[in-house]
Amino acid sequence: MAANLDGKAVLITGTGGGQGRTAALRFAAAGALVVGCDVKVDGNRETAALVRHAGGSITTMEPIDLGDPHNARRWIEDAAAQHGRIDVLYNNASAARFAPIESFPVEDWQFTVRNELDIVFYATRYAWPHLQKRGGVIINVASVAGMVGAAVGGTAHAATKGAIIAMTRQLAVEGAPHGIRVNSISPGVIESPGTAPMLADPAFRELMLAHNLIKRVGQTDDVVGLAVFLAGDDAAYITGTNMVVDGGFACW
Repeated sequence: MAANLDGKAVLITGTGGGQGRTAALRFAAAGALVVGCDVKVDGNRETAALVRHAGGSITTMEPIDLGDPHNARRWIEDAAAQHGRIDVLYNNASAARFAPIESFPVEDWQFTVRNELDIVFYATRYAWPHLQKRGGVIINVASVAGMVGAAVGGTAHAATKGAIIAMTRQLAVEGAPHGIRVNSISPGVIESPGTAPMLADPAFRELMLAHNLIKRVGQTDDVVGLAVFLAGDDAAYITGTNMVVDGGFACW
C-alpha cells in the first residue's frame, strides 16, 4: 500500500543530494509538505526545482549548518511557523571522516561527532515541543557501522551511529506518552554522490560487497522507501526499532 502523507509537514535534513534528495522527492510524491535544508546551496536549490517540477511541495533553507544549535533552532522554528505544525522529522544529514585509530586526528573525531551526532540532537531537541502538541514521527539515519566492525577505519563514524541507535530507543521511551514514534534506519553500502568515488575503486567495491547476501550496492530508494513507510499510518505500531537496510551485510 502506498503511503499517504497528504498535508503532513515533513522536515528532512541534508536535502542537497543523495538520500536527502531522494527523500524530498519520495515524501513530496506521497503528498507531504517537505521542508528541507543543507549546507550545499546549489544542490539544495536543484532538489527544490526537481520536487516542484514533479508537482510536489517543498521549501528549503540554504546554507544551513545544523551543527550550530542556533541555526538548527531557526530552521525548525521557521518550518513550524510556515506550516503551523511538524509531523515528521527525518534526520538524514551526516558527514564523517575516516582513518585508522592510530592516525585519526582529533579534529576529525570532533568533526564527525558534530556532523553525525550533534546535528541529530539539535534538530530533535528543537522539534520536540512541536511534536509533543499532536504526536508525530522521528526517523534517524544510523548505519550498520553502529552495529558491527568494518575493515575501513571508522571509529568516529561507528561511535556516532551507535549513539544514534541508542538515542532512538531512549527518545521512543520519552516520546510514547506524547504519541511520538521514533525509529532508526541503518543502511549498509549505499550508492550516492558521497560514496561514488570510493565505489568506483573495484577493490573497495569488492571489499564492501564481500559480506552482502544480496550482491549489489544499495540505492537511495532502498533506504528512503522504508523511511516513507515508517512515517505513515501503516507503521503506527512500530517505535524504538532500528531497521537494517544492508543487503544482509550485518546478519552473519
